[in-house]
Amino acid sequence: MSTRYVSGQQLARLLGDVPLARPVYAALARAVRGLVQDGRLALRTRLPAERDLAAALGVSRTTITAAYDRLRDEGFVESRRGAGSWTALPPTAMTTTAPRTGPSAAGRFGMADAPTGAEFIDLGCATPGAPAIFAEAVAAAVDELPRHSGGPGYEPAGLAGLREAVAAGYAARGVPTRPDQIVITTGAQHAFTLLTQTIVEPGDAVMVERPTYPHALGAVRRRGARLVPVGVNGGWDVELIAGSLRQAAVRTAYTIPDFHNPTGLLMPGEDRAALVDAARHADAVLVCDETFAELGHDVAAPRVPPLAAYDTGGRVVTIGSASKLLWGGLRIGWIRATAPLAHRLIRAREALDIASPVLDQLIVGELLRRIDEVRAERAETLLSSRDALAAALRERLPEWEFRLPDGGMSLWAGLGAPLATALAEAAARHGVRVVPGPVFGVDGVLEDYVRLPYVLPPGTLRAAVDRLALAFREAEAAPVSRPLPAYV
Repeated sequence: MSTRYVSGQQLARLLGDVPLARPVYAALARAVRGLVQDGRLALRTRLPAERDLAAALGVSRTTITAAYDRLRDEGFVESRRGAGSWTALPPTAMTTTAPRTGPSAAGRFGMADAPTGAEFIDLGCATPGAPAIFAEAVAAAVDELPRHSGGPGYEPAGLAGLREAVAAGYAARGVPTRPDQIVITTGAQHAFTLLTQTIVEPGDAVMVERPTYPHALGAVRRRGARLVPVGVNGGWDVELIAGSLRQAAVRTAYTIPDFHNPTGLLMPGEDRAALVDAARHADAVLVCDETFAELGHDVAAPRVPPLAAYDTGGRVVTIGSASKLLWGGLRIGWIRATAPLAHRLIRAREALDIASPVLDQLIVGELLRRIDEVRAERAETLLSSRDALAAALRERLPEWEFRLPDGGMSLWAGLGAPLATALAEAAARHGVRVVPGPVFGVDGVLEDYVRLPYVLPPGTLRAAVDRLALAFREAEAAPVSRPLPAYV
């Protein structure tokens, strides 16, 4: 059993008001089951004593006992005399590993089964095409390239001009940054892998959000670290996160506070301050992924300060990327850290890939000089596609639940039933690829969610929803009755 636990007051806050449905014990059991299934209550978390939860909720202890009994019968709670009760999943629940999200994953969801004559629609990739000014930026970069061709072309820290541009971007957002605090990497995934290889030791506890970016989970696993998930489906509960940091002795935590992938949530400023304070008390490093930070749909709206703006002790290490705002084909990312850590990262990356491509760095530098134009274009096209996707879902799949994010590139849709994997397999037969919720988690939960990127044109998204509606009815009519496969 895990050493992680939730108090009566904390669980009562997660549950909200006592359900009006009768019997109350059954309604409470359903509510706790929902917290487990959507990842807000981590697996193997010790539940409060019946007396403590009864007092926190203002109900009888008999009611709590009956609710725990119901959850044990369903397989969502396990108990041992003298050790208490803790959350679990029924034995037939699916377990997952990190997925392949590129073209090589096609066979997993049966993409070859797309309807004859129909173009396959890929909703598995949350990356748009290049912006309108891309050709101009490439031409300018090519003109600039000869100035760099006289040397070896190996700059482990990155080109000086690009480091200065990235540092200036942080300064403009209220985080003074020197170029020697910036390390240019070959994409955000490379940045996170480099960080895990440098600051995480095998066996360390690394906190991750659930749901989260799947390839980050893979990088932590490959390092041999222990994953400590915390649920963010309804937002960040910093009090619970702080408790998990202490209880699991977490030394590194990975967070996506800006238009979170996949939920689209934006962490409020007060939660950012509280999270940094919690990390300070736990002596943990916060790795902040800002891949989507520049993708607010209202470019005139006030921006929440970066997580690093609340940090005075070098505890926040930030990852940035060109792939979402600029173009995925530009394999350029960066890390903002203290100068000593930046130097450690530079030395560590020399044994991996030496340096990032010079031409790609020059193109990114040109695009960053015109970042306001790129932001405006992205906001316009993404907002149009988001609204088209939402309207199609409301018309064809009204039982699905989702919130409209203020930024990012995807909707996190609740299906109302644990059918995500069956839906993904049926959708592939109807010519659309969609990634099921468990891929974004650790323990096989989130089976009632799918991520729906809106980077494609509105007409394509409407066609995709038409196919998803057919696939969903098919999945509803033929529920999975066998152990589900792991995704690799």
